[in-house]
Amino acid sequence: MAEQINSLDELAKAVTDDIGAVQGSAPEEAPREPQRDALGRSYATGKRKDAVARVWIKPGSGKVNVNGKDMNTYFARPVLQMILRQPFDVAGVADQFDVMATVKGGGLSGQAGAVKHGISKALQLYDPSLRSALKAAGFLTRDSRVVERKKFGKRKARRSFQFSKR
Repeated sequence: MAEQINSLDELAKAVTDDIGAVQGSAPEEAPREPQRDALGRSYATGKRKDAVARVWIKPGSGKVNVNGKDMNTYFARPVLQMILRQPFDVAGVADQFDVMATVKGGGLSGQAGAVKHGISKALQLYDPSLRSALKAAGFLTRDSRVVERKKFGKRKARRSFQFSKR
């Protein structure tokens, strides 16, 4: 059975001893290991809205291939191309990796966000030292915002029908 504590000094000493024991026994975090397949690629899944992207990266010249097409063909708008390049710019590895992605669901904006999320996750799996830069930029967090469902008795999710007083 535990010893009886009769004063505040004994309580403070017991608490600090327990904290010291807990902190001293905490295992140190092992450094993260790169995760690559037999072909030297890293794989990750990215998601945004209704879009899901499967992304493979490997060292190369910076080619981005989405659903069998070049990035400039698939994502014609410059804004979407800029979104895809953001993880490389933040990590400081622009034009050092080739990307092969397949993406399904959603629209072009959601698909670009999904590929960006997948590229970020694959980069940090390929080289764990890039994780801090990508995490600080918020690229490893899945953006959970999705379209709100339509409610019954409403025209849209929140928009009501026009009210007529008379």
